[in-house]
Amino acid sequence: MKLATVRTADHSTRAVRVDGDSLVEVGFADVGALLRSGSDALERAARATGATYALGGADFAPVVLDPGKIVCVGVNYADHIAEMGREAPEFPTLFAKFTDALVGARDAIVLPAVSAMVDWEAELAVVIGRTVRHASPTEAAAAIAGFTVANDVSMRDFQNRTLQWLQGKTFEHATPVGPWMVTPDEVGGTAPDLEITCEVDGVSRQRSRTSRLIFGPAAIVAYLSDVITLRPGDLILTGTPGGVGHAMDPPVYLRPGQVVRTAIEGIGELVNECIPEMP
Repeated sequence: MKLATVRTADHSTRAVRVDGDSLVEVGFADVGALLRSGSDALERAARATGATYALGGADFAPVVLDPGKIVCVGVNYADHIAEMGREAPEFPTLFAKFTDALVGARDAIVLPAVSAMVDWEAELAVVIGRTVRHASPTEAAAAIAGFTVANDVSMRDFQNRTLQWLQGKTFEHATPVGPWMVTPDEVGGTAPDLEITCEVDGVSRQRSRTSRLIFGPAAIVAYLSDVITLRPGDLILTGTPGGVGHAMDPPVYLRPGQVVRTAIEGIGELVNECIPEMP
């Protein structure tokens, strides 16, 4: 099953089920609200018979509008670790984003006026579907409601000002997430082996497989659950493969007018134009 959050003509949002070329409302303002509505949320969404409209032309909002947490994992593919000159981590490398960073699958990526080093980072993102704390591997896998596509657009000049990365990772209107959440049964389970790619103006920049993650989705969920309680609607970005612009010689960064296409096999794609921040 695929679930999305779309913007409507009355300036509100609706959670919808994607049925082929149609969207069916499932009774909530966004996928996060649906997941927080009870342990049978996905079953109810599968049976929902709300208003129906065409998929074509849909205006996708971020899958979860206001996640309680957005936790990201860095240096989680061996090729990316090598290109960045880092050592393989013993434990997941964690940082966070704030909700204002999120944009939808076709929204613009805003290039900050204060940064000249904006980089792409294609990522598999996990959507949490049930509350877990100190989860076993089995419980962690069961807590995954589904997967979506994200691009952890990073302002490298700000990221590298200090040892803490947050300031380079959570600029406003710069992290596309979507277009929908796909349940694990659609992609081979909670440890999917899917092609992940990123193109900039049609030029391939990243190409790998999600099975090459050092710490897989369930392992990340279990680890995080020892640190903090995870709740329905929380988002976890699992890390990016090699091919980022910052590691090129010379480095290459995003410019106004460029289009970034981020895709994961079996899930979907993001297509985002880069625009300059307006004063």
